[in-house]
Formats: sequence, structure tokens, C-alpha cells
Amino acid sequence: MTDTTLIERARAWAAEDPDDQTRAELEAVIAATEAGDANAAADLADRFAGTLEFGTAGLRGALGAGPNRMNRVVVTRAAAGLAAYLRDNGAAYGAAVVIGYDARYNSDVFARDTAEVMTGAGLRALVMPRLLPTPVLAFAIRELGCVAGVMVTASHNPPQDNGYKVYLGDGSQIVPPADAEIAARIDAVGALADVPRGDSGEVVDDSIVDAYVRAVLTVAPDGPRDLDLVYTPLHGVGNDAVLEVLERAGFAAPHVVPEQQQPDPDFPTVVFPNPEEPGAMDLAMKLADQVGADIVVANDPDADRCAAAVQGPHGWRMLRGDEVGALLGDHLLRTGKQGVYAASIVSSSLLGTLAAAAGQEYAETLTGFKWIGRVDGLAFGYEEALGYCVDPAHVKDKDGVSALLLLCDVAARAKAEGRTLTDLLDDIAVRHGLHATDQLSARVSDLSEIPAAMARLRETPPSSLGGLAVLGVDDLSLGSADLPPTDGLRYRLADGARVIVRPSGTEPKVKCYLEVVVPVEHPAPGPDGTVDPDAQRDAVDAARIAASGRLDALRNDIKAAAGI
Repeated sequence: MTDTTLIERARAWAAEDPDDQTRAELEAVIAATEAGDANAAADLADRFAGTLEFGTAGLRGALGAGPNRMNRVVVTRAAAGLAAYLRDNGAAYGAAVVIGYDARYNSDVFARDTAEVMTGAGLRALVMPRLLPTPVLAFAIRELGCVAGVMVTASHNPPQDNGYKVYLGDGSQIVPPADAEIAARIDAVGALADVPRGDSGEVVDDSIVDAYVRAVLTVAPDGPRDLDLVYTPLHGVGNDAVLEVLERAGFAAPHVVPEQQQPDPDFPTVVFPNPEEPGAMDLAMKLADQVGADIVVANDPDADRCAAAVQGPHGWRMLRGDEVGALLGDHLLRTGKQGVYAASIVSSSLLGTLAAAAGQEYAETLTGFKWIGRVDGLAFGYEEALGYCVDPAHVKDKDGVSALLLLCDVAARAKAEGRTLTDLLDDIAVRHGLHATDQLSARVSDLSEIPAAMARLRETPPSSLGGLAVLGVDDLSLGSADLPPTDGLRYRLADGARVIVRPSGTEPKVKCYLEVVVPVEHPAPGPDGTVDPDAQRDAVDAARIAASGRLDALRNDIKAAAGI
């Protein structure tokens, strides 16, 4: 039996949808539902099951018609709510909002809609000159003196998604209570036809891109530049900026994966356009074998993340986000960068150890650069999901372009000494113990499985994990003096190990973050007082083998306890 109320809601939505494609899409689903198609009825119900939630990540969801999808109606309402929030919080008539967009389907359309709503609200809309990385937009906010910024991107989400990321005038992503206050104003938006619309704003000239590139170059002003590298933008928008930065920094042009060089919203060569996902970097590592590269580097589609792979005894392997974070943080500490070093709670504890050894302050934040970027006095921040802020003076967000340049600088300096990034990681392990991390990520088809897994862990807490006693459990939903509340559990285990379980903020997943710390035996020095490099490597390898076994045990136990 057809839900007549749902049909009426859907028809009302279609009537005000300004987009011919999504309006026709919705009308077809309505017709099929009325004809008794059960699949169409389920699809229609899902499209109207709620409103795509505006939160601290802005909006993100599948493209399509209806309030539970990304489309021009949802974006127009979001823009109107944001404009109302800005005006209510002191933004003067003519204050500027800068708008960027990537290469995903409808990103340019959503950017134009946003610009027209901003000018209609009496604000000045500055639109970025072309498809550009998210960090260029984050840079432009402060560079152009804007009261806010909007980036239309779904970052590394699947091809069918798009998103809407909001920054305020300090260049940081929104956090509570701003997100809730904007959401309330979005809810108060009336009929779409009553939203004032102006012109499409002003297109910013290319000088903003050049200013961003000059800022990036300051993170690695000089040093060795002999480095053979392979690069992939994973069908995203990072290619032009990365090639220009590397050239102007003095590096030879990288070998770019040809199948992935140009922006393509279908992401045809990967299942998920995320360098963390299995298979995403296969083409890059294959090319690296062919050309004999020293290192592989990559960005995600909007180039705010940076990934890397190195040659190992069994071929190329991806560096974990925590390993890249340790390499960048250790380099900045050794070169004397002063300030607060920060990482998210799910990242390795190693950065805190490195900062303490160098006499620098360390801060721990909730996941997301909306928190890391707001740390007072930030010198360097990272999160294990391949996000790094190496230059907060210019970009208070993760920046895959500047992180890539700095990592290449570190690799070139190591190569000049006959060493590799792996050797540098071994040095850190010898000094501070091997901090090994891993992740269990369980994708669900039914969203109710996520709260069910969290409930099982709260109702039946494990007393040990991986053979290590649980010394304490932090229910992160309760918050603390240092951290706002968030849905998650942190298990503090014996021997410095820990497990954190939380729902993903951007995907239908339960994520479990694992860490163990294994001391590295210090080989005895030879007659000349030096340690044989092979003996040191063997000692670190032995610690890695031990850590791998402990991580496997942790993974199995937390998977069973959560029922995922």
C-alpha cells in the first residue's frame, strides 16, 4: 500500500527542485512507487527518511533527489542557513565568503548556488578560479580576509557522494556550537523560492594560487633535491599544484601515474578513491617498480591528505599514517620548530613521546582537523588517516600538498646520507620503542549495527584484549577536562598498548584503532664504539615481528567483543 503522505512530500519536493535531472529522477521514483514497485518504494522512503545532517563536517552524502541526499535544494538551504548565521554573528554587509570546489559531479553547480545565495544575502561571494585542492581554499580564507569559506568536496568518499565543508574566518573548520547554530538556521529556511539570490559572485584570479604555492615552499626552503619519485593524484585535483610545488622547490618532475593524472569524478581505476584502501595505490607502486623510484607519494581526490609508499624487503609497502606523522614530527622537532605538537586520540602516542623528548608541548584532540587546527600555538598536527598540518601559520587544516613536499624533503635528506625513510623510522624505534599501530575497519550495510556494536562493548566490557590486561576504560561519550564528548571507548592496556573503538564520522563503519609499544634491544657496540647498522636493523625487525603478533591478537579480541 502506497504511503500517500510520503508521495505528497516527494511531489512537493520535486515541485521546488531547480535541477531538471534530480527532479526527473524523483518523479520517476514516485511513478514507480505508485505502480507498486517495492524497490522504488524503499528508495523513496530512504530519500525522505530524514534530512542530510549538517554537522562539524558540514554535509556529506550520496548525490540524488530528496532531503536525505546531496542536491541543489539541500545545498541552497545550507547556504541560506550559513548566510543567516554569519549575518546574525556580526558579518557586515559586503563581508566576503570564499567558495571552492573540486572535480566531483555537481561540485561547480553547488559552488555557484552557494555564491548566488551569499550575494542574495548581502555578502560578497569570492569563487575560486578553477578546480583546486581543499587546502588552497583553507589558505584563501585568511589570505583574502573572509568571514567564512565553503569547499564543495566529498574528499575520499565513493564517486556517488559529494559534500559541503564549512570554515569560519579563522581558517578552521566549524566545531560546536557553530554547527548546531548553522543547522538551526538551515531548518528555519522556508520555501526555496523565497531564498534571495543574487549574482554568481566574483572569480578570484590565479594570484591566490601563486600565493598558496609560495607559502607551501616555505616548509622546505632548501636542502638536497636528488629524489626519484612516483606521484598519483588518484583522479583528483592535486596534480597541478603538486607538480608546480615540486618544480619550484627544485625537485625533478615526478613520474605521474598516467591513468590517474587527470580529474575524473568516476574514479575508474579504484574501488574507493582513498589511498588507505586496498588496491588504490597498486598502479603507483607498479610504476615505481618500472622506473626504480625512491618513494611513492599520493594525494586523495581533494588533496588534503598525503600518502606514501617505500621499498621494503618484500616489495613496496604503504607507510601507515602514524609512520608519516612520526617522520614529519621528528624532522620538525629536530630542526627546532617550536610550539605545540598535536595528534588526534586515535593516532599513535609516539608523537607525544617525541615532543616530550624535545621539550615541546603535546596536545591530544578529538578526531578531525576541526579540532587539531584550533590548538593554540600549534606547530605540527596530524591524524592517522593521512592528514598532516605542517604549516599552520598558512593553513589551519590538513594539507596534502605541503605535507608531500616536506616528506620529499625528508626523503631527499636521508638519501643524501645513503639512508631511507625506513632507516629513519628504525632510528626512532631504537630511541623510543617500536610504536606499532593498526586498524580494524568494519563497513556495515545496516546503520543500526554501529550503535549495537558500541552498546555491546559498554554492556559487556572486556577484561583483557590480546592477552593484555585492561587497566582502564575511558568512555569518551562522557567527555573530560581536555576532550569534548564523542561516541567512543578507549581501552588502556598493559605495556603501553591501547585500543580505541568509535563510529566513523564520514562513512558507515565501526573503526578500531590498535597500538602496541615494543622495546627494541640495543645491540652492543663494536670495538670502535659504533653499532653495526645490520644489527640495529635486525633488532628493530625482531620488535616488528613481536608487535605484529600482538596487534593480531588485539584485532581478534576486539572484533569478537564488539561483534563486528
